Amino acid sequence: MQNKVAEFRKKHGYSQDRLAEKLGVSRQTIISIEKGKYNPSLPLALIMAEVFETKVENIFILEEEDYK
Repeated sequence: MQNKVAEFRKKHGYSQDRLAEKLGVSRQTIISIEKGKYNPSLPLALIMAEVFETKVENIFILEEEDYK
C-alpha cells in the first residue's frame, strides 16, 4: 500500500513530531508509515484523515498486489 502521509503532513505544516503528538503515536511510527514499512490500524488511518481534513482513500492507495 502506498501513502501520501508525508505530502499531507507538509501541506498542513506539521513536523513528524507534531503529527505524532496530534495522533498519539511516536515519531518513529510516523517515519515508518511514511516510508511504507508500517500500515496504520483503521482507527489511526481514520484519525489521520480527520486531522488532514480528507478521506482515508486520499491518503492511502491500495495497490492490486495488496488484495491478491
